[in-house]
Amino acid sequence: MKHSSASPSHVHPAPAKRWLDYLPLLTLLGVTALAAAAKNQAYGPDTGALRHWMHDFMGFFLVIFALLKLFDLPAFADGFQKYDLLAKPFRTYALVYPFIELALGLGYLADWRPAILYPATVLVLCFGALGVIRSLAQGRDLKCACMGNILKVPLSIVALTEDLGMAAMAAVMWARLSP
Repeated sequence: MKHSSASPSHVHPAPAKRWLDYLPLLTLLGVTALAAAAKNQAYGPDTGALRHWMHDFMGFFLVIFALLKLFDLPAFADGFQKYDLLAKPFRTYALVYPFIELALGLGYLADWRPAILYPATVLVLCFGALGVIRSLAQGRDLKCACMGNILKVPLSIVALTEDLGMAAMAAVMWARLSP
């Protein structure tokens, strides 16, 4: 009698094997923080140093991550559609998403209309976090499309923290806008 060894339809991921899985992400975060700090020096001493740094950090972060996605846009879209709630049914959204991210990043670097930029960032990143939460809750073993198809990072609590952390930074700046 032959025994079936069919693989289960629902696979639970193994926890990240090592912190080295996240080295590309940590490197990009470090470089982004350093670039924002370097640009912050150009502003000179003022009371808005933290706000300037946050703007620059978010701008550099979003631009760099958009660039990584744009290197191989179809492959990014394939990966993004596996977990993003809007990209899954609408591939066009997956193809446009890096350009949304790029526009937001350039908006931060240019200090363009914060009253529009902050809520747009909160909306885009919080909505994106919902798909990550759903995939994590389902135990799906996926690569995060956040760094395009160039650098492979597991979809994990780290990706969720990125989305929610950036959304929180935008929300703090939004709350501090002068009426």
